[in-house]
Amino acid sequence: MRAMFRPVSLFVGLRYTRSRRRNHFISFISLFSAMGIALGVIALITVLSVMNGFHKEIRERILGMASHGDVQALDGRMDEWRDAMQRVRENPKVLAAAPYIQAEAMLTHARNVSGAMVRGVDPKLEPGVVDVGKHMLHGALDQLQPGRWGIILGKELAQALGVGMGDKVTLVVPEMTVTITGSMPRMRRFTVVGLFEVGMYEYDSGVAMVHIRDAAKLLRMGDAVSGVRIRIADVWEARAVSLQLANSLPGIYRVFNWTDYHKNFFAALKMEKRMMGLLLFLIVIIAAFNIITTLVMMVIDKQSDIAIMKTFGASPGMIMRIFVVQGVTLGLVGTLLGTLLGILLALNVEDVVGAIERVFGVHFIDPTVYYISKLPSDLQWGDVTLVASGSLLLSLLMTLYPAWRGYRTEPAEALRYE
Repeated sequence: MRAMFRPVSLFVGLRYTRSRRRNHFISFISLFSAMGIALGVIALITVLSVMNGFHKEIRERILGMASHGDVQALDGRMDEWRDAMQRVRENPKVLAAAPYIQAEAMLTHARNVSGAMVRGVDPKLEPGVVDVGKHMLHGALDQLQPGRWGIILGKELAQALGVGMGDKVTLVVPEMTVTITGSMPRMRRFTVVGLFEVGMYEYDSGVAMVHIRDAAKLLRMGDAVSGVRIRIADVWEARAVSLQLANSLPGIYRVFNWTDYHKNFFAALKMEKRMMGLLLFLIVIIAAFNIITTLVMMVIDKQSDIAIMKTFGASPGMIMRIFVVQGVTLGLVGTLLGTLLGILLALNVEDVVGAIERVFGVHFIDPTVYYISKLPSDLQWGDVTLVASGSLLLSLLMTLYPAWRGYRTEPAEALRYE
């Protein structure tokens, strides 16, 4: 007999949900609850997708100059780099490897002076580990030829120096050369053969690239390099693969991955996403509280029905399930509607924002500040599942108190004035 009450609870709960109630205010509250949950879910999915898009955009720009992994010598001079690079390439998760030389330097042109990180690279191997070639404004990496003393500058660095393609810049490294007239800083004139822009001010204003052999001559590195940079098949496995390389390489090396270069920055982005998601979830919580109001008012409105069902033998569990079904139905409708609309908006947010900008003549994103002209969006199904699951669970929890009030209804009290 008890098993028969379960479909009855479902039937009565759904009937209460879709029926024309005598109290239209309850109907309004029910609609408001479902729509509130839907709006909260839409906002959560859309905002999280936009934040994912910004994070992806920043990550791709960082990886335009920073490799997935980096093997460095402790003293900044790696003599056995060919053996280390061969061992790195033997790892099945490593796609490419390239040596590099890196040092701090000062660049001068006319009266303009700017500090920079000078990176000596192999033009043939460098495109395998970073995407800087995709961000070249003028020139190309293969224009770095050994002995020709060519240099590629970031756009902001070139503007600070006041130079363009074909201009000469003087590169000064913090090492002294002893001459007859005394100690002189080591310097060399380079010709600008390329300009790049990755969209990160740190790189565009502070990185210059030269051929690895020219860097070795200028820094007197001989056949040594500063380290070996690597590209990994899955960027999210960079930390695990870096630890494997650290354990497999002979000698003592420092092994980094791309998250180490901007560890605090990525931690701040992650925290920002969590806090923004939590704040927006308050919209869903407020809407879900309306479910309590709806069901409590429904319990009061249906006291006589509850009393009659109890008189005919309905168990407390059956009464509770009726109102649980009604509350969960409201939450399910709001969640499904919000999820579908949220997915559609997240997938088309660039077009929607573009249309709003054209209609109202405003610009939400200034490309001169953010280096992007469109609002990025990256819909991740993990976020969609988490938001939808949280909304449904919250809707279920909000039904417990009204359902408990319903099953505690006393038939004699409820039917006294009927």
